[in-house]
Amino acid sequence: MSPERAREIAASFDLRALPADFYANPYPVYAALREQEPVRRMPDGSWFLTRHADLVAVYRDAHCFSSDKKVEFTPKYGPGAPLLEHHTTSLVFNDPPLHTRVRKLIMGALTRRAIAEMEPGLVALVDRLLDAMADKGGGDLIEDFASAIPVEIIGNLLGVPHGDRGPLRGWSLAILGALEPRLTPQQEELGNRSVREFVDYLRILVADRRRHPGDPEHDVLTRLIQGEAAGEQLSETELLQNCIFILNAGHETTTNLIGNALCALAEWPQEKAKLLAATGDEAAMTLAVDEFLRFESSNQLGNRRALHACEVGGVALPEGALVTLCIGAANRDPAQFARPDVLDLGRQDNRHLAFGFGIHQCAGLSLARLEGRIAIGRFLSRFPNYALTEAPTRGGRARFRGFLQAPFSC
Repeated sequence: MSPERAREIAASFDLRALPADFYANPYPVYAALREQEPVRRMPDGSWFLTRHADLVAVYRDAHCFSSDKKVEFTPKYGPGAPLLEHHTTSLVFNDPPLHTRVRKLIMGALTRRAIAEMEPGLVALVDRLLDAMADKGGGDLIEDFASAIPVEIIGNLLGVPHGDRGPLRGWSLAILGALEPRLTPQQEELGNRSVREFVDYLRILVADRRRHPGDPEHDVLTRLIQGEAAGEQLSETELLQNCIFILNAGHETTTNLIGNALCALAEWPQEKAKLLAATGDEAAMTLAVDEFLRFESSNQLGNRRALHACEVGGVALPEGALVTLCIGAANRDPAQFARPDVLDLGRQDNRHLAFGFGIHQCAGLSLARLEGRIAIGRFLSRFPNYALTEAPTRGGRARFRGFLQAPFSC
């Protein structure tokens, strides 16, 4: 995208009317917005933030900026819609006390020890996927690899039987797809149907888990169920909808991390060579994962609502202002990152915002880093000379940045 085209898009920027060329590479547009109008008033009256410092300020101030989405999502989805019930009940779109209760229960099953104990199973899973692709001489980085890993990991955390995992990815993509700024009738219908089907399945799974509890130190569903008895007071709706959230939160973002990373390495051969030389170095691989998250943030957008009049970046916001936090832009802010548009897998002090910040920082960040480190490292070790055989296909979404297909040969 030329600088002139980026400035043209930025001058009339509207999340609900994005041109097709924006999705291929939004970063020049974000750069123009940061330079010209970093706190931009949108046509619908909301505000769009692109500077790292401004996002951090909003994330820090949970008393002023609410994550509750009932005001924003009720007109979007309509009263009584399954999508409305889901997205206004899940952990990420709520404030304390619900947020505090659910996060505490989830974090209890994602301790450092519990995550470390997942590593052997994760390695075995990755190696099985690599074996299958090696037998074919290649495959698709997304369908055959990146998307298969988090579905299995989250399926294990919730104790979903292997035979029942087929619909999980489709449900998740449809429910998250309905978060796009502009919702098509097709996305809305598929999203609502997916929530209904997922809830119907979870009712059966929860009833079985009540009869046959798992180990609460590793089984998040058992922990959520037992948390009710321990005084956490999760209603059935809160329980079911947050099980959906756990899959969604751990699925597409991690798929995008792995897929984006492997596609980026194909475009940055010098960085690929450095990483190949460091595949056995856990610290180097962890640095690389964080740089992939900064460079191509899996989740590009977040949202808050101002509970009272305030100021951000020198701009006065009224009470009730709806604010979009552009994580993708903040993670390429030259005021925070040297050479922000360069993939630097040795980047130090990488204070990216891909996991958010403050009380809503991603509860599964350590698990995501582990999945990224193992998946990317073992893929490179197995297929050091892999090459994309076709241009990868983007998902065509503004909020979640990733690929749908990326065929490769090994």
